[in-house]
Amino acid sequence: MIAYFNWSNLGPIVAINGAALLDSIGFTGLPLFIGFIIIAALINFLVASQSAKWAILAPVFIPMFMLLGYDPAVTQAAYRVGDSITNPITPMLAYFAIALTFAKRFDPKMGMGTFMTSLLPFSIAFAIMWTLLFGVWFLLGFPLGPGGGIFTAK
Repeated sequence: MIAYFNWSNLGPIVAINGAALLDSIGFTGLPLFIGFIIIAALINFLVASQSAKWAILAPVFIPMFMLLGYDPAVTQAAYRVGDSITNPITPMLAYFAIALTFAKRFDPKMGMGTFMTSLLPFSIAFAIMWTLLFGVWFLLGFPLGPGGGIFTAK
């Protein structure tokens, strides 16, 4: 799929048109990145590998957000927040079966649904706190690492 995606040049096409659309409707700044966090969190239920998700999302969202003036580091930070908040409750997580097996030691009746439901409050707390932390970091304009700020160099 990734090879066909690259061959078709859909990534740059979607990035350019998406950036133009987002700019025209004024959907930028922190709301844009909160939306991206939600997208990354939801995709976590469909794709098992974190690197495969990034390989699908990065060719579209990094150029799209760069065209809007945002550094790739802030896009990756938002992706990491979105990716991590649903890890405890997605059955696509590589360690989900292992964690469920350990949980069955303490409650032999524990099934997949009960396990996911018991971890849901943690996922909600992670979503709230990490999104707030990201928002504060974004609004204060702190650098995200050496040479990685919020906005691209002009």
